[in-house]
Amino acid sequence: MRLSTKGRYGVKSMLDLALHDGEGPVALKSIAERQEISENYLEQLFATLKKAGHVNSVRGAQGGYMLAHSPENITIGSILRALEGSLAPVDCVIEDEPNRCSKSDKCVTKIVWEKIRDKVNEAVDSITLADLVEEYKKANPDDAYIYYI
Repeated sequence: MRLSTKGRYGVKSMLDLALHDGEGPVALKSIAERQEISENYLEQLFATLKKAGHVNSVRGAQGGYMLAHSPENITIGSILRALEGSLAPVDCVIEDEPNRCSKSDKCVTKIVWEKIRDKVNEAVDSITLADLVEEYKKANPDDAYIYYI
């Protein structure tokens, strides 16, 4: 299984929002600059993330986006599924709408695909944005010190 840029950039931009949680709305332009992602592409991603209930938008000159829930309550799995759809490795084991083939009743490899799907979902659902924020702070201790002059 390979994630598209939607999933990768979506997780990066949601982590960026989580790192600025509590500071008010964050402009997409700021995220785009920090993460080196096209602002136009981010607009598309954030429209989907807003529809999924992960972010809220604030209009106006001081507007931008904020997390709709605390970082502890947003899993990486929910972000990825909002942007990528099912994380199933093959169509015949998609959770809500499996694509049955003519051999599905006798297919023994389906067990493999189901186990892969379940383990991937288990892994990404066990990690929250708060976990990533904590890891980011461990890896970047100097970023914790912001000096204002």
